[in-house]
Amino acid sequence: MFKFLVLFMFVVVSLTIASGTVPTFKLNDGRDMPGFGLGTSLGLKKDNNRDLKKNEIENAVKWAIDAGYKHIDTAFVYDTEDKVGSAINKKVAEGVVKREDLFVTTKLWNDAHARDAVVPTLRKSLENLNLDYVDLYLIHWPIAQYRNGTFYDVDYLETWEGMIEAKKLGLAKSIGVSNFNQQMLERLISKSSVKPAVLQVEINLNVQQPELREYCRQQNIVVTAYTPFGSIFPNKARSDAPPPRVDDPTLVQIANKYNKTVPQIVLRYLVELNVIPIPKTVTKSRVEQNIDIFDFELTREEKDLFRGYDKNYRTIDYKAAIDSPYYPFEKN
Repeated sequence: MFKFLVLFMFVVVSLTIASGTVPTFKLNDGRDMPGFGLGTSLGLKKDNNRDLKKNEIENAVKWAIDAGYKHIDTAFVYDTEDKVGSAINKKVAEGVVKREDLFVTTKLWNDAHARDAVVPTLRKSLENLNLDYVDLYLIHWPIAQYRNGTFYDVDYLETWEGMIEAKKLGLAKSIGVSNFNQQMLERLISKSSVKPAVLQVEINLNVQQPELREYCRQQNIVVTAYTPFGSIFPNKARSDAPPPRVDDPTLVQIANKYNKTVPQIVLRYLVELNVIPIPKTVTKSRVEQNIDIFDFELTREEKDLFRGYDKNYRTIDYKAAIDSPYYPFEKN
């Protein structure tokens, strides 16, 4: 029965993709999650232009909703929840969209991992968002760490109990985790009666995580892909980042074939990996272009090419937490 359900879900998603509309994923708790979203991170470092950038985030969310996005991703640590919520509420008030048709995700930061801190922290996020509930609440990292960088002794299993409480209270309709590796997921699933509905991790051309994706497919956990562009933009790529870049002749040729941009065909590839990309941008034209990827499909040869770019290279490695016993990535 489970295999039939997974096959049915795959067929439904495939048919939806082929029809030119954003697919919907059925979560293991029975709720639906839109298969494409807008990311709203400004990074973790403060700067003098942050307030201006937060205003740009509000505009980006408005443009996204106008363009048909139903899924908006934010986090407590991004310091953008207030602008995200402002944009959502304005669009709801204008009658552009109903609140129940949107899927809003936020995340619990590392300094609030104690079980009794989870619900109060989510309530603060809801106050920032000016919403009664979020559709998805994620443990941002499996690491308990204060803002000053020091670690403290809280097991993510304890944090998960607080997440379950938040779900029971109706403050979060679904709950999940972010930046957990397979071993952490296995431990969490074996120790809890509530399975994560979603795993959010970095997935792009340079880090495609096929084994983790396959494990999640087997466990009926939907995967969201953050930093979906990885290092394709030269001005954002580190010096050690492997290819390709956005001006790669082969990628440009493929993009031209479909009358798309290179970022669009990269996003399309991730969609065909059956994950949910959440690209971030504060440029109106790119907000609109990013979601315009559901009217074509890549060939097997093109997907084989893209698969070959996987070098297990992480754009986000969070080395500041490498000494934590719960650091989820390779340490070498």
